[in-house]
Amino acid sequence: MMSLRLLHPASFVLQNLASQCAVCHSWPARRLCAPCVARFAQPLARCRTCALSLSTGLDQCAACVRQPPPLHACFAAVTYAYPWSDLVADYKFGHDPAWASLFASLLMQTPGVAASLAALQANDWLLPLPLSAERLQTRGFNQSWELVKALGRQSGTLAAADPRLLLRIRNTPPQSQLKREARLQNVRVAFVVEPLRVPELKGRRVLLVDDVMTSGASLFSAAQALLDAGAAQVTGVVFARTE
Repeated sequence: MMSLRLLHPASFVLQNLASQCAVCHSWPARRLCAPCVARFAQPLARCRTCALSLSTGLDQCAACVRQPPPLHACFAAVTYAYPWSDLVADYKFGHDPAWASLFASLLMQTPGVAASLAALQANDWLLPLPLSAERLQTRGFNQSWELVKALGRQSGTLAAADPRLLLRIRNTPPQSQLKREARLQNVRVAFVVEPLRVPELKGRRVLLVDDVMTSGASLFSAAQALLDAGAAQVTGVVFARTE
């Protein structure tokens, strides 16, 4: 624990100092109090390949049955609604990457995520959905990479994490501004594996991490690029999933 505090002092202090809960404003609490986590982060039955919430008893949505996505599995911690939509906005656009540690801890409690991380073997990969160079320069950090690092530290798989194996080669308009069909077209051929590192991906399993999944277009496009480069399977891990 001491080494974690030395390596990540700002994140450790922000996550552990008593303060007001960001949702109910109770005092003292961590950034999100236990009652709010219990209230707003209840696990839901979700589609096993796109993480869309489902009626109990189903394991795959109709869209994935009709057209299976390029994901072996997909997991989401929460639904992208209040309060998570506000907290994710604070994380991404409020320049507050310290939220990554809390989001990762909720992902680690999501059925299937901890087991998928534990199943990573030597030369398997834990990858963030990459930002374009232009978007990265504007935002100052890649929220998916911060989430990957937090997951890696909490699961002991940080050695598998790499932000440069999968690249984004097109600076596309924000997906939130587009309808579904436009989103699919927007990210087509937007991702590519670093050409000189393709052999490092052959036959390997990949956990592909993003903060929010909406239509799935970005995650599916990135997963297909990884499969086309030789990955054996790709599993999606997202903090929040829209409905």
